[in-house]
Amino acid sequence: MTSTDVRTEAEDSGPSGYAAARLRLLQEGARSGPPRRAALAELTDDWLTGLFDAGAEGLRGVSLVAVGGYGRGELSPRSDLDLLLLHDGSADPDAVAALADRIWYPVWDLGLALDHSVRTPAEARKTAGDDLKVQLGLLDARHLAGDLGLTAGLRTTVLADWRNQAPKRLPELQELCAERAERQGELQYLLEPDLKEARGGLRDATALRAVAASWLADAPREGLADARKRILDVRDALHLATGRATDRLSLQEQDQVAAELGLLDADTLLRQVYEAARVISYASDVTWREVGRVLKSRAVRPRLRAMLGGGKPVPERSPLAEGVVEQDGEVVLARAARPERDPVLPLRAAAAAAQSGLPLSLHAVRRMAAVARPLPTPWPAEAREQLVTLLGSGPSTIEVWEALEAEGLITRLLPDWERVRCRPQRNAVHIWTVDRHLIETAVQASELTRRVGRPDLLLVSALLHDIGKGWPGDHSVAGEIIARDVAARIGFDRTDVATLATLVRHHLLLVETATRRDLEDPATVRSVAEAVGSQGTLELLHALTEADALATGPAAWSSWRASLVADLVKRVSAVLAGDAPEEPETAAPTAEQERLAVEAFRTGSPVLSLRAQTEPPSEDPSGEPEPLGVELLIAVPDQPGVLPAVAGVLAMHRLTVRTAELRALDLPDSVQDSEDSSGSEGSVLLLDWRVAAEYGSLPQAARLRADLVRALDGSLDITGRLAERDAAYPRRRGIIAPPPRVTVASVGSRRATVIEVRAHDAPGLLHRIGRALEDANVRVRSAHVSTLGANAVDAFYVTDPEGAPLPGEEAASVARALEETLRE
Repeated sequence: MTSTDVRTEAEDSGPSGYAAARLRLLQEGARSGPPRRAALAELTDDWLTGLFDAGAEGLRGVSLVAVGGYGRGELSPRSDLDLLLLHDGSADPDAVAALADRIWYPVWDLGLALDHSVRTPAEARKTAGDDLKVQLGLLDARHLAGDLGLTAGLRTTVLADWRNQAPKRLPELQELCAERAERQGELQYLLEPDLKEARGGLRDATALRAVAASWLADAPREGLADARKRILDVRDALHLATGRATDRLSLQEQDQVAAELGLLDADTLLRQVYEAARVISYASDVTWREVGRVLKSRAVRPRLRAMLGGGKPVPERSPLAEGVVEQDGEVVLARAARPERDPVLPLRAAAAAAQSGLPLSLHAVRRMAAVARPLPTPWPAEAREQLVTLLGSGPSTIEVWEALEAEGLITRLLPDWERVRCRPQRNAVHIWTVDRHLIETAVQASELTRRVGRPDLLLVSALLHDIGKGWPGDHSVAGEIIARDVAARIGFDRTDVATLATLVRHHLLLVETATRRDLEDPATVRSVAEAVGSQGTLELLHALTEADALATGPAAWSSWRASLVADLVKRVSAVLAGDAPEEPETAAPTAEQERLAVEAFRTGSPVLSLRAQTEPPSEDPSGEPEPLGVELLIAVPDQPGVLPAVAGVLAMHRLTVRTAELRALDLPDSVQDSEDSSGSEGSVLLLDWRVAAEYGSLPQAARLRADLVRALDGSLDITGRLAERDAAYPRRRGIIAPPPRVTVASVGSRRATVIEVRAHDAPGLLHRIGRALEDANVRVRSAHVSTLGANAVDAFYVTDPEGAPLPGEEAASVARALEETLRE
């Protein structure tokens, strides 16, 4: 039967004919999705038009209008009919009321849900002004029958009101969406989602249409129509499967709904729903951000024009990293950025955005996705560091990660991510999909980075610990294989690859053993120790266990579980315990280092050299060596204040310290005897650091040396210069990093006391540490500094002025004072 036949049957037989035609249409297996929704709306239009025409004979100035979802022509099998009987006020009120009854009662008699009203255009306009939901419904008003001019006039007026009042109504609509999301949750993660009310559902899709109608901003259109269609299709199948007007996709109905849609199973259904919801949610985020920016711009524009004499204001652009700047509260690409030549740029931009607590511009992400070169295998060191920085940025990681994922950049960087993307977890304990759980675990792990010596391995293991859930079998076993491959691909060495594989393979070991085994049994503890293998891995596994549980849901972690795991870790640590390593042995100085040291001793002043470091290109198709950074060698006659002076000068020149070693080099007597040392001791401090420019080019070595000379003789106020520079830039929200942690190593060196510092890396951090140690009247014998993503993990071997290790209480006091300084 064709659509024309169905409509004819409905028209000929009245309500019973409409009901039969409607039933026949819904049972047609060959027609579903948008064609069926449109056909159902057309069938209903014809039926209601017939009811109107039969009751409106002789009446003028009256029309029947479909609004809301029915106005959009989107009728699901059990959708409400949203109708407005519009009249100009000239007709007899009793006649209008009688006409309404002639339409409403047949609808009710068929058991159809009806949302109805009878109003004049002025009344409709006033009601819309008072009730945002009414106004949203009228934006989709569609003429059905009667006076077309009356309906067209109302549509024109309502749209004009909406556009004129947009600065006031859009924030109200955004607040309404936020309140609904708070009540209903996020559609892309719920096991039993409300397809209409949850965030990312049909209500949000309608809100985006309303924003577009305001002409103030528009949503990203790529994929949005398909996402909306997918959720509507699922709702249609849900209505047919249940026979009810429900939007809640409950567990017991998911298999039937999947079958109705011809899908493999309920998991496939949920994954499609989640993917569609993710598109709508991301479009909502981008759109509301644009609305806020436009409204803010409108508010300040008159004031700026007055200040600038009517000229067009130039948007402020603050540099964040190489090729990355902040503009209008978003992270965008610098004008000189060339993503087609810079494969690390997407990760660098993402890390800068997450560290600043700012969103990534949609335009920037799309440009990088369109033209950025793929990373070579293995990744260059900078790419790995930027990934770790992104993962360690706390909650702001989530929004940035979602922006990358929306444009396909995550699966391009990590192809194994595709199998866990939008994958549901049918477990009452889990509150997230697999992919979101992995990111949440990294967020939780970022709070625990001060507890471990290798925060980079903790964060990457958090990202990968459940990566095997996309494969059949034990996800820990499958995950170990994937983790080895991913870790090697992103550039970790063999030892780190093995550690990451162990963490992924045994990420459930501690909590399962602690809660299911007898911890008094030595065999239990020994088996865990054998699986873990080392104190460092145990430390990481303990933090990963806690982060995993906290990211799972409230039921997965408790003080009881935490105490059991801590007890197990203590017992395993005792089994693994051994003598702590001595101060790392330093290699003999190279010829270049000796040359600089002799020159520094001879001249009595600092000397330095800058040399680019590279690594082989491996599989990079360009065949060019990958930059590792710049090696900065400095030799300075032994004197107080060298560490804070050098670190301060580097911070002034916006150089990031990635690794650093400081050691005292005693020159041979033959060198001392052959030089006129003017009474100088034969000891030179040798600093071997790897640095990189935050953005822009490196400073000249001569300028660095000149500033270092001034810093050492006290004529350069480094602290004041750094403070002035910080004050010149507006403070960004940034991330809330875990507080710094300073400890004294329990067993360090017989020749020195080891002070360990774990803190968030920031410009001037090493300068502040050096000054604090100088103020504490301790001498830095050697320093071993490393930056792992955004985390600084530093060890300082210190002595008293006479060169002896610090007594226990004095060492603890120095550590406390340093930690208090870093927390200020």
